[in-house]
Order: sequence, then structure tokens, then C-alpha cells
Amino acid sequence: MFRAQPFSTMSGSMVSPPDAQSGSSAPGEGTSRDTEVSAFGLFRGTSFGLFLLSRFAAVSATQMVSVAIAWQVYERTHDPMALGFTGLAQFATLALLAPISGDVADRFDRRAVLAGCHLVYLFGMLALAWIARDPELGVAPIYAVLSLLGAARAFWMPTGQALLPSLVAAHEFPRAVAWSSANFQVASIGGPALGGVLIGLGGVTTVYLSAAGMLLGSLLLIARLRYRVEARAARGGGWRRLLAGVSYVGRQKVILGAISLDLFAVLLGGAVTLMPIFAQEILHVGATGLGFLRAAPAFGAGVVGLFLAFHPIRRAAGRRMFACVALFGVCTIVFGLSTHFLLSLLMLVLLGAADMVSVVIRQTVVQIATPPEMRGRVAAVNLVFIGASNEIGELESGVTAAWLGTVPAVVVGGVGTLLVTVLWAWWFPELRRIERAEDLRREDDASVAVPAALP
Repeated sequence: MFRAQPFSTMSGSMVSPPDAQSGSSAPGEGTSRDTEVSAFGLFRGTSFGLFLLSRFAAVSATQMVSVAIAWQVYERTHDPMALGFTGLAQFATLALLAPISGDVADRFDRRAVLAGCHLVYLFGMLALAWIARDPELGVAPIYAVLSLLGAARAFWMPTGQALLPSLVAAHEFPRAVAWSSANFQVASIGGPALGGVLIGLGGVTTVYLSAAGMLLGSLLLIARLRYRVEARAARGGGWRRLLAGVSYVGRQKVILGAISLDLFAVLLGGAVTLMPIFAQEILHVGATGLGFLRAAPAFGAGVVGLFLAFHPIRRAAGRRMFACVALFGVCTIVFGLSTHFLLSLLMLVLLGAADMVSVVIRQTVVQIATPPEMRGRVAAVNLVFIGASNEIGELESGVTAAWLGTVPAVVVGGVGTLLVTVLWAWWFPELRRIERAEDLRREDDASVAVPAALP
């Protein structure tokens, strides 16, 4: 439900900004000595640890809440369509605000924007806690809060993705994406599991209040971050400036192929929305089992993310990406057919591991191939694609489950993912032929090495 892609928001890693007076090279201008950075080299800066803690707290909170909302909605309705509408409620405001949010990310202090998004999420958690007190309210107020959170996410994800490349040198960026993604997935392992346990112990209200406290801590950490100032979008231009990201993505076939692959593969192959039904009616494992089911993909992704932080992909990146998307589809099919809890967990672990390889490659391709002053608007386009794959994917899962049944819906979705993999490998050969994502680095991708801090 809250598949917050690597901030990259809701998708990073951070080092101290290069000192402009010390002669440090700008991103993308590393020498042969510094192009091979150790896996822990990104931890040199004090802000990096703060960023990871902030990100961990925020992602854990949203993942806890995703379990609580799914459980609460299904408990109140026992309707797969109601689960699907939770995605639509978020996507409607997200898609509406995406052009504006990308422009905001390119023109204003990205850290201040992130802080504002955290505040909105915090108040959303308090509202959900109040709604949970009265089952007679039904699900309409929950959808209203989800719409508000979708609006905040519209600004959160592009801003976080646009910020990440300004935190590390270009030659460090693939490792930064891997650390960022691994950090997200590790938080996603504990978040759903903890959410399921808290539901069993104190109900969904306990989950919402705990998430509010974690978001407050994340907000305080954001206020202490420092980052490197890069070129920003010029003022003026109206709708032409707002829609520049769409135009740029349309011209760059590698970027278009990468983000559209994620759109259709996840839209068709997502089984997360229907997990409450699997937990209650097929696997019979209850709320605690649901938490572990939701955490399983993150466990697989986290292990692979940490591995990629130490061992970045050096060759055949495009072909490996397509192979992993295909594996994602196969695991989805087996999960849909499984009636054994351990087999289902295993398939979700493998599914998450395959997805992580694809995520790291796609995020690296999109962000390295985009100039700094365009990153917010391109990230906003990416957000719409991600939101469509997640939230519209939830609606698609709910509709197909209502029409075909839960198991056929998941199996058909997995088959659709395999078909998308074959078609995209054929339609976007330049994406398939990529050897190393960092080789797409733009020659003009230079930034101003000036530390920035909140007043």
C-alpha cells in the first residue's frame, strides 16, 4: 500500500559535501583513485547517519501503517474491492499534484519540503488513530486521510529522489542507491512485522500512535541535515516549465523504458493488496502472520541491497534487470498457488530479492541520466508511474480478485508480468544493452559544492 520507493521517498545515502575551497572534484570528476569507493566510504559524513536514521524511522512507520490500514479496512468490509480503493484514494491526489510537486522540488529547499511532508504524515497518523476508535465510521474517513497522505507523498518522493544525487559524488552514486534501497528494505522488514504484532497486542490505534512518534523523530533528524547546492530550475515559464519533466522523459528512451517497466510489471504482478485475504482465508495465520508476509519481500530485498552496496553490478546490468523482473513474475505465480505458509514466505523473499536488483538499476539509470535542474520534475513523472503501479495496481488486484477470485487474480498478474518483461526487452533494446548504469552519466552534470543548512 505504501510502497514508498527508495527516496532516494518515501524513496538515500549521504556524505559530507565536498569543500569548494579544498579542490575536491565535483561529482562525476573522480580520478582513478577515488572512483572505486569502499562500501563504507559513504559513511564519512556526519549527515549520512542522521539521514539513514530519519529514513529508517519514516519508512518503518509507513510500513506499520500499511498493515494496519489493510487489516482495518478488510475487517470493516470483508470486501476485496474496499482494499483496492485504498490505492485509488492515494493515487488520485498524488497524480493531480505530481506536476506541481516536481517543480517545487526543483525550485525550493528540498529538506524543508521533506520536513513539511513529514508533518502532514504525522497529523494523518493522529487522524487515523481517532477514526479507529469508532468502527461505525466505516471506511470513508480512512479514504479521506489516505487522500491527504497521497498529497504529501506527491511532494515527498520527488523531493527525496532529487536530493539524493546532490549528497554524493557521481562515481559513488550506485553504492548510494544500494545503501538507500537496503535501508528502506531493512525498515520494511521490521515495520510490517511490528505492525502485525502491535495489532494483536493493542489494535490498530496502537500502530497509528506509534507511527506518529516515529515520524516526529524522523522530522527532528531532517532538520539537522546538510546537503550540497546544485543548479535549480529557473523561475517563470508556467505550464511549459511544469511539464518539462514529461517532455524530457519522452525523449530519453532509456528513462522511459526503465520507469514504464516498473509501472506495468508491478501493476500486474503486485500481490501485496490481497495479503489480508491470504493471511485470513488461505494460509490461516492471522494478523501476526500477515505482518510476516508483508515483511518477507523486504527481507529478501534488504539482503540483496546490502550485497549490492558491497558488490555493485559491473556488467550486464540491463540483462540482469530484465531477468530479475521475470523472476518477480514467476515468484508471484507460485505465491498465488501456494497453500503453505513457509512456501509463501519463501516466494515473497525471492520476489523481494529480484525486485531489489531491478530497483537499484532503474533508480541509478533514471537519476544519473537526468540533469540536476530537472531531477525534481523527472522524479515527479517517475512518481506518477510508481503511484500508478502501486495504487492503481491495488485497485486492479481488488477488481480482478472480485471478478476471478483471489488466487486467479494473483496468478494472472504474475503471467502478465512475464509478458511485460518480454515486450519491454524487445521495445527498449538500449535498456537491455546497458552494461553499467553509471556509464550513462551526463558530461554536464556538475554541481556547486556549497553546504546548505536550515536557519
